[in-house]
Amino acid sequence: MNQNKKTIKLQVSEMMDSEGEFIPLLSTEEEELMNAEELPEELAILPLRNAVLFPGVVFPITVGRDKSIRLVKEAYKKEKIIGVIAQRDPSIEDPTSADLQEVGTVAQILKTLQMPDGNTTVIIQGKKRFKLLDITREEPYFLGKVGAYDSLDALPTDKHFYALIQSIKDLSIQIIEKSPNIPSEATFAINNIESPVFLVNFVSSNLNISASEKQQLLEITDIKERAGKVLGMITKELQMLDLKNQIQSKVKTDLDKQQRDYFLNQQLKTIQEELGGTANETEINELKAKAAKKKWDKDIQKVFDRELAKLLRMHPQAAEYGIQFNYLDHLVELPWNEFTVDNFDLVNAQKVLDRDHYGLDKVKERIIEHLAVYKLKNDLKAPILCLVGPPGVGKTSLGKSIAKAVGRKYIRMSLGGLRDEAELRGHRKTYIGAMPGRIIQNLKKAQSANPVFVLDEIDKVIGNNINGDPQAALLEILDPEQNNKFHDNFLEVDYDLSRIMFLATANSLSTIHPALRDRMEIIDLSGYLVEEKMEIARKHLIPKQISEHGMKASDITFSKKILQQIIEDYTREAGVRSLERNIAKLIRNKAKHIAMEQQYDKKLVPEDLEKVLGVGMAIRNFEINHEVPGVVTGLAWTPVGGELLFIEVSLSKGKGDLKLTGNLGDVMKESAVIAFAYLKAHAEQFGIDVDVFETRNVHIHVPEGATPKDGPSAGITMLTALASAFTGRKVKPALAMTGEITLRGKVLPVGGIKEKILAAKRGKITQIILSKENKRDFIEIKEEYIKGVQFHFVSSMSEAIALALDEIVLTKEMKNQNS
Repeated sequence: MNQNKKTIKLQVSEMMDSEGEFIPLLSTEEEELMNAEELPEELAILPLRNAVLFPGVVFPITVGRDKSIRLVKEAYKKEKIIGVIAQRDPSIEDPTSADLQEVGTVAQILKTLQMPDGNTTVIIQGKKRFKLLDITREEPYFLGKVGAYDSLDALPTDKHFYALIQSIKDLSIQIIEKSPNIPSEATFAINNIESPVFLVNFVSSNLNISASEKQQLLEITDIKERAGKVLGMITKELQMLDLKNQIQSKVKTDLDKQQRDYFLNQQLKTIQEELGGTANETEINELKAKAAKKKWDKDIQKVFDRELAKLLRMHPQAAEYGIQFNYLDHLVELPWNEFTVDNFDLVNAQKVLDRDHYGLDKVKERIIEHLAVYKLKNDLKAPILCLVGPPGVGKTSLGKSIAKAVGRKYIRMSLGGLRDEAELRGHRKTYIGAMPGRIIQNLKKAQSANPVFVLDEIDKVIGNNINGDPQAALLEILDPEQNNKFHDNFLEVDYDLSRIMFLATANSLSTIHPALRDRMEIIDLSGYLVEEKMEIARKHLIPKQISEHGMKASDITFSKKILQQIIEDYTREAGVRSLERNIAKLIRNKAKHIAMEQQYDKKLVPEDLEKVLGVGMAIRNFEINHEVPGVVTGLAWTPVGGELLFIEVSLSKGKGDLKLTGNLGDVMKESAVIAFAYLKAHAEQFGIDVDVFETRNVHIHVPEGATPKDGPSAGITMLTALASAFTGRKVKPALAMTGEITLRGKVLPVGGIKEKILAAKRGKITQIILSKENKRDFIEIKEEYIKGVQFHFVSSMSEAIALALDEIVLTKEMKNQNS
């Protein structure tokens, strides 16, 4: 039953008691007298919103409309009789005659109370029902003709009607007893109601049902029919009250689960509507609105509709509901067939690439070629480029410039240390906390299906392990013939990656799976020349660091001489990261003077370098000294660029043992053994006494013992060092070499030629000996890289030794000194 109205009635009763008045329960005799009263032909009509007045029932109402307040005041001064009718639509503020119900109740005004908020509370009591025949006046309030509506038939006296009334009374008492908010005195009131008609009216007025349902009860003329309907409603209310009490006390319910869930959902829905709408309905409507704007295929639309239907059948509190909603949310957030428009202005694209990066002509040329073909043939599949080179040469930042040049979104995903295949393919959505793979997640963030996607450090991906093989997953992602139907485990539908411009970066190809290498177009990026580094510093690094340190370009000046000294004496790299750090140190030093308002010299001088950066690193490790036989300069390739490699050979009295030191790898040790064996086999050719190999121990050392060294390219250097030591002939100054050797004395080609040439130029080398077969590498090397260096191409070791060693032979005393 309506507990709030019960409470209001109790409060009203208390207010009236305080003034000496009393609201009685209607007895049978009083009901007869009330029914005997004549119905006026015309009544002032008071419309009610969300309320229905029943005969005999005392009812407090609040009136706020000007019309209603005037009606109540005038009626209260006269006979205090009015007609009360419910509105058809309670939301209408100013109803017309068409908005009123046809059946209402004659009411007597018992008392009016002026409330603090300005409204008037009126306590009325229903008398008898009437039918509204016509509205004769609408201003200043409704006045209408009315006719009798109450049945004149006598009350039923059969046992069935008696049992019906008794059941209503018993169930009402049970509800009062089980409801903590209804005072126990209400039981006394129910027990003391003698009139069956008033009992039905009293219970009907307090039922927890809508105003329209109460209006239907009011319009039923047959008391037996009305009592039966009230009994059904009160029975349902008692069941709901029992269910509520059982839920609160955690007792198993006798009602089925569906009705229990319905009851809880209705309660939750009512609360959420009061707070501004149902949360899950709002979320579902948002999903539908987003889906309506998507450009996805019919197959994806079918999947969405099917999964949404599943969601609607789920209980919002179920664990599966969150999983299903998360899946649909990811589905509608993805950019299905949503592409940015490519900028086909090739001249502008070239300008952007040249402005952001100095050099890297091969990469820029490949990008411009791709754009040119794409402009002519719009459905060209995007290329998959792999930029391989040492750190700091601009591989990663090049991706951002490409995106800017073609007008696409930019995504960078680091693959360093990736060991789980699910990081790329996602998890099944049934797992707790399941998410799509990082490919799909990044596309969701970018909101574009054709971005420039940089896969950074692809060579650092960990291969097959307990968590799967991420490199195998990359095979599908980076294959233009397969990635138009990329399968993510979370989405469970195919997604088209073919329009994405993938750009991978790596420091070395050796750790990349061969099948994965085969899917990418490899572009080598070698280190920069000193001149290139100076241009990069002048155009990019210095302006960037000045801006980041809050200074102006006029606050500090870098001359060409200073930049060259920083590069040559304080950096040892193929890229420009250390150069940038050193520039930042120098700028910070000047920024300190500015902040402390001290006088300083804006132009950098060599003394500033030593003061701020310390003593120079001496990039060549030590002075290249070929004054002693057995010392040769080699060239080596490392992941950070080319390096100078020094080989030292020392002879001592012994039994012909060979000792190797310098943290050498197996391949490098084998090269030393091959060189020693070849020299012994061809000793006479080089003018060496064969017996000396039995009386001298040989020690080969490669300085910087803390650094591991390996590879076959030092073979020619080791043989030259051995020949120099045994013949006593010095190696020509400013000469370096690289190449693999065989037992037959052949010189084989090696890799990393460009990087090695750059290292040689940094080390002031003027002559380089290479294998003849390495001539083909010079096709892709710029002229300025080889300017100032003389190259000797050889096919045999005899040629190499003839070129490398001086003709002057040391005296016996000098040989003994060397030994």
